[in-house]
Amino acid sequence: MSDKVYNVLFLCTGNSARSIMAEALVSTMGNGRFRGFSAGSKPGGTVNPFAIEQIRQTGYPLDKLRSKSWDEFAAPEAPQMDFIITVCDNAAGEQCPYWPGHPVSAHWGFEDPAAATGTDEEKRAVFDKVYRQIRTRMNIFVNLPLHMLEKNAIQQEIRQIGETKV
Repeated sequence: MSDKVYNVLFLCTGNSARSIMAEALVSTMGNGRFRGFSAGSKPGGTVNPFAIEQIRQTGYPLDKLRSKSWDEFAAPEAPQMDFIITVCDNAAGEQCPYWPGHPVSAHWGFEDPAAATGTDEEKRAVFDKVYRQIRTRMNIFVNLPLHMLEKNAIQQEIRQIGETKV
């Protein structure tokens, strides 16, 4: 059994909701096999309070949540990523920085819950829906057999997870 802990970076434009929820989910659902990170191309500087409500359920330390630029993870002293997953269409189409180690990359598109309008309850409903969609894909990802997590084997598998309709 491998003791390797895989670093996973989730990218989005604002790094306030989807990527942050994915960071918490991979870290908590991965049972020590995965360490989640998140960042944005144009981070808004704050974590959406409705995202925090969803993350609270995971037990992930809320003091770790921070909206940050993906530039932090392209720096030489940054942790080396094994996987980079974009979770919004904007980040998927943007020119990404060079990632040391050439991590496996994929796109899992989710609607932007931070763009939801209406009452707080209506916004919460959108956040809950997107959170459940991310959790469904994450459940597939974190339960892949260890031999599937090697770079050559995972490239196709991770893309198929992204294409799964939830």
